[in-house]
Amino acid sequence: MDTQIVVVGAGPVGLMLAGELRLGGAEVVVLEARLRPTTESRASTLHARTMEILQSRGLLDLFGPLPQEPRGHFGGIPMDLTLPSRFPGMWKVPQTRTEELLGRWAACLGAQVRRGWTVRAVAADEGQVTVEADTPTGVRTLRAAYLVACDGQDSTVRKLLGVEFPGWSATRRLLRADVAGIEVPNRRFQRLDRGMAVAARNPQGITRVMVHEYGRDPGAGTEPDFTEFTDVWKRVTGEDISTGVPLWVNAFDDTNRQLTRYRHGRVLFAGDAAHVQMPIGGQALNLGLQDAVNLGWKLAAQVRPAPPEGLLDTYHEERHALGRRVLANIRTQAGLLLGDPTVEPVRTLLAELMAAESNRALLAGMVSGLDVRYPAGPQDHPAVGDRVPDLDQRDGRGLLLAVPGSDFVALARPWRDRVHTVPGPLPCTDADAVLVRPDGHIAWAGSAPQHARSALNRWFGPPAEISA
Repeated sequence: MDTQIVVVGAGPVGLMLAGELRLGGAEVVVLEARLRPTTESRASTLHARTMEILQSRGLLDLFGPLPQEPRGHFGGIPMDLTLPSRFPGMWKVPQTRTEELLGRWAACLGAQVRRGWTVRAVAADEGQVTVEADTPTGVRTLRAAYLVACDGQDSTVRKLLGVEFPGWSATRRLLRADVAGIEVPNRRFQRLDRGMAVAARNPQGITRVMVHEYGRDPGAGTEPDFTEFTDVWKRVTGEDISTGVPLWVNAFDDTNRQLTRYRHGRVLFAGDAAHVQMPIGGQALNLGLQDAVNLGWKLAAQVRPAPPEGLLDTYHEERHALGRRVLANIRTQAGLLLGDPTVEPVRTLLAELMAAESNRALLAGMVSGLDVRYPAGPQDHPAVGDRVPDLDQRDGRGLLLAVPGSDFVALARPWRDRVHTVPGPLPCTDADAVLVRPDGHIAWAGSAPQHARSALNRWFGPPAEISA
């Protein structure tokens, strides 16, 4: 084999995954069709759970100070996103910056990024995956143990494999642009007679504008030009912005689809390659980054000797169910945000319901990712599956949090190449030890050493031989 794992796509999700794989010790090559990083900063919101993950990897210092906004929205209805976390609300960073920093991190860890490689064929059998790509020096072939498609909503890998991708086709379209040299009022989801408009001018004098026209055909997925954008903007707002200078123009629609399976043998999918949704409230990017963090340590373990049995299958089991829930809330929000005036009674009712703290907290947890809890077994401690924030896991290892002086320190020693043993404090007051996965979620909690040993085997594989 040429490498252990091939990742297709050097966007934020692919680069995050590449770094996670390297933390787990896997050899990884990232293939990217673009010769250089994009200059279009489409996604600009990091939510609380993603910020916690970046903090655990020691990455937030790279980003520097970030603007923070405690208020977000649900379908355009204002909502306070504050929940218990060091990073409540939304944090604003251009996607270009996120991509740059994640790329630098992955490269420093040893990931190879090969630009100008356009995948043209993928073949997988029981032993390996073969990838064929057009490159600047001709057609090249790579062989790997696994391939992960992180190549976006128009995933080439997904199309080549012809995998089942059910869901809903587009019914509405939102145009978006960054424009210099215009003066329009700032707007936050302003619903007008003919459509919905957004405008926000940054300190550099560039205005991000978005517009949706009620009843307009979503088209066939072609990218709009600036003339189309200004025509729609004028019909909806009555303002002429045609004298502005467009930095870029694009569109996104309310297509809502999810792969039936995130794993197809030796080929796996993450981010928009696995699920396509309207990027409302910044959830799409965050969902993809969290896919990568869930998958990275599991796939890295798979290419080590004696991998944990069944561990890789938990990626689909955990992330598919969560993705389905997120896509459902995004589809609901799309109807609330872009629906014509007949949706106003529903918006009014929801705003009244959101005034109740329990309802607000439920929706805020959903949008921010702070409500993510992975399934646990019937005999597991109630805390299993919960996240444990504010941990230092920058080397990507698991943690066994144990009462100082307990037998758990010696018990975990054979796994010390994969798990650090850390003396308290414990997130569960009724347990003597807590095993935390590399992605920050609790794998096991309790007081019985034999059960801790079973959990270590299940999540991290058999113990290593210890020399005298």
